Amino acid sequence: MPETVKKGAKRSAKPSKAKTEVKGAMTPENAAEASKPTGRPSKYSPEIARVICEQLSEGVPLRQICRENAGFPAWRTVYDWMGRDEALSASIARARDIGYDAIAEECLQIADTVELGQKQVMTDEGAATTVEDMLGHRRLRIETRLKLLAKFHPTKYGDRVAIEGVEGGAPIATQDATASKFLEVIRNMEMTKRAG
Repeated sequence: MPETVKKGAKRSAKPSKAKTEVKGAMTPENAAEASKPTGRPSKYSPEIARVICEQLSEGVPLRQICRENAGFPAWRTVYDWMGRDEALSASIARARDIGYDAIAEECLQIADTVELGQKQVMTDEGAATTVEDMLGHRRLRIETRLKLLAKFHPTKYGDRVAIEGVEGGAPIATQDATASKFLEVIRNMEMTKRAG
């Protein structure tokens, strides 16, 4: 590409070096910057990890734990800690498993506890308010928890029923003999037509 010079501008005697930069390419200048961590580093605290495990075992979600406790890291940071520490990851998995049982027990408690509420019904005379058990609301709370449990731990709380030949093995293999019998009958009919 020819070099263009504005009118009145002097041309330098030295040829200029064209500087081409590729976006995202590592240069000595930005290599030092790239190695610096971004953001504030999180400090792992065994006390915070213990409280997280305790609350998870009571059925409290991790995001709620991190959001409601002052001084706790973001939930993503906890996952970073788990990625670096196998023991913490195993502890949190065990606490979650216990927490699933706590959620299932909570479903029983919701089902057994009467929850009174007001219901308004519009009549010709106006709105009539009655006090009754909130069965629909309780049913919704139980079904939501049970559906989440089925997603969280499908082998324990899922509805899938499978008949297996060996425990933990492949399903029992079945063969449809009717199709092969039908083809055999058709072949026999064709053979009798040809012979007859």
